[in-house]
Amino acid sequence: MAVTLTFAAGPEQFFQQIDRIIKSHSLRGSESLCKLLQYLAKQSLDHPDAPLKEYQIATEVYGRHADFDPQSDSTIRVQAGRLRLKLAEYYATEGASDSIVVKIPKGSYHLVFEAKPGATQPLLMPMAPAATSDTLPRVPIRWRIAVVTLLACLIVAVVMLLSLLWTRKQADASSSVSAARPVGGPLAEFWKPFTSGAEEPWVIFSNAAFIGRPETGMRYYNSRQDSKSSVYDHYTGVGEVLAVHSLDEAFGSLGHRLRVKRGSLFTLDDASNANLIFVGSPSENLSLLDIPGTQEFVFERVASGARKGDLSIVSRHPRAGEAADYLASPSSAPLTEDYAVVGMVPGMSPGRFVMILAGTTTFGTQGAVEFVCRPDSVEKLMQEMPGAKSGMKPFEALVRVKIARGVPLETELVAVRAR
Repeated sequence: MAVTLTFAAGPEQFFQQIDRIIKSHSLRGSESLCKLLQYLAKQSLDHPDAPLKEYQIATEVYGRHADFDPQSDSTIRVQAGRLRLKLAEYYATEGASDSIVVKIPKGSYHLVFEAKPGATQPLLMPMAPAATSDTLPRVPIRWRIAVVTLLACLIVAVVMLLSLLWTRKQADASSSVSAARPVGGPLAEFWKPFTSGAEEPWVIFSNAAFIGRPETGMRYYNSRQDSKSSVYDHYTGVGEVLAVHSLDEAFGSLGHRLRVKRGSLFTLDDASNANLIFVGSPSENLSLLDIPGTQEFVFERVASGARKGDLSIVSRHPRAGEAADYLASPSSAPLTEDYAVVGMVPGMSPGRFVMILAGTTTFGTQGAVEFVCRPDSVEKLMQEMPGAKSGMKPFEALVRVKIARGVPLETELVAVRAR
C-alpha cells in the first residue's frame, strides 16, 4: 500500500511533523514507540510502493532474531496498536492545532499524511476555466460563492465517506486475521498468571529507609539506634527505576498495563486483592517481609569473616556443582558481578501470585528484571522448569548478573527450583 498524501506538502514537512510528535509529551519516555514511528515514516516516504511486513519491522527495529514468527508473536501488532493510541492522544491534546495529521490505518504499517480540515495547506485540485460574459450570464457574486462552497463541502463529504468505508473494510480484514492468529510467544506464556485476570498487577519497588538528607549526608536506617520519626524514604536505586521501565515496556508489548507503588506505601490489602511484582531485595523492600517469600534461595547477611555484614543469597539445598551462598563483588573492588533471585510464589489469596525480582545490589535487581522481560531469556528459564509447557507454576531461580560501569551487560541462569 503506497503512502497517502492528500495535500501539497513535501517530505521535509512530513519529517518535521514526525519529529514534532516524537518530542511531544505523548511519546516522551516511549523509546520503542519513537523508534517505530521514525522507521515507519522513513519507509513510507522513501519506499511508498514497497510493502511493510511485521517480520521486517521486528528484525530491523526491535532486533528480533531471524527465526521471528509473526504468526505466534504479536509484538509488532501490539506496538502498532499502542502507537495508534499515542497518535490519537497527541492530536487530541498538544497537536490539536497541527495542520498535518499522521495516521496508521488498521491492516497496514504504511503511514497516511492528511491535511486537517480547516488547515491552510493548498489542496491539489484542478481549477476550472474562468467564465466570461460571452459564454455565461452574469451571476451575483454571492451565489457564485455559495455554489463553490457547496461544491467543496460535497467533495469533502464524499472523500470522508470513501475514507470511512475503506478504513472499516481494512479494520474488518485486520480483525479477522488477528482472530486467526493466536497471541503467544514465551514472554506471553511466562507472564500469563499476571495478565489473565481483570485486575492490573501492582509493581512494588524498594525504597530503603535512610536517615538524613542528601544535602547533609545520608545513611541507612538502624532500628537499634535511630528513631522512626527521622526516617527519609523518598529515594530508590537507579536499577529499580530502570527495572520498572522495562516491566512497563514488556507488559505494554503484551497489551497490558501496570500499577506502581513504592514499598513504604504497600498494604496487605494490595496483597489480597491483586497479583504483585516486587522489585528489590528484602533488605530494602521491607514489604517482602510481610508476605510469603522464597524458600530455596533466601537473602541473609554474612555473619562472620571478611564479608561480614554483606548481603548474600543462600541456597537452602545446593545441588552438585552449586555453591551454598552467592555474593556480589566486594565493596573494596569495582562491581562486576552480582546475583539475583527470580521467583514466582503463591499469593495470600487463592489464584493470586507474587513475582520476586531481587538482586543483592540495585544493578542485580535491574539485571533480574531485564532477564524476565526478554523472550529468549524466559524461554530458557521455562525449559529448565518441569511441566512449564502446561502452564506456569510457582518456581524459584538464581541468576548471575555481569556488570560494567553500573550497567548490567549479561544475565546467566545458575539454578532453578520448582515449588
